[in-house]
Amino acid sequence: MNVENPLAYSFILQDDIYLLPADKKALQKKELPVVEAVIVEETPAPVFKYLGGHKKQYLVITHYPESDFMADAHLTALESTLKRLGYGLDDTAIFNLANYPEAQFEQVIDFFKPQKMLILGNYALPPAMRAVHQNKPQPVSDIHTLFTFSFKEMMDSVENKKEFWEAMKLF
Repeated sequence: MNVENPLAYSFILQDDIYLLPADKKALQKKELPVVEAVIVEETPAPVFKYLGGHKKQYLVITHYPESDFMADAHLTALESTLKRLGYGLDDTAIFNLANYPEAQFEQVIDFFKPQKMLILGNYALPPAMRAVHQNKPQPVSDIHTLFTFSFKEMMDSVENKKEFWEAMKLF
């Protein structure tokens, strides 16, 4: 048997092994292998910009490519609706998904940790979110959620406004 490293004998044979002086010198000359540490860096969690104080963990997800958060007329209508239900801008976080097209549902939830979530329109649905019924409050990942019309869809439709208001009263 030809073994390159004499220490290997101790794993093969049960008895004590004695090294010859030449073998001892050969072992001393060999360098031990260098173990390199691999540092795994986690990707930092995204930081999202939003409008409001988010004091009551009430998340409103919108989709306005031409705006930071919402069109002014739509924001006024949303604030009026929320005020009638006992919420102010300080209680909510208005998040424009159009500014973060790569944001996934779990990232949004992990960042905001909402108790309530209002999703305004089909384009405001975060990617990888499970299917939800429109204008019916329902739990999504243990979050009280309402998926409804966008304000663009509501501004010209009295019927859509009525459905929205009835859903918001139950929400």
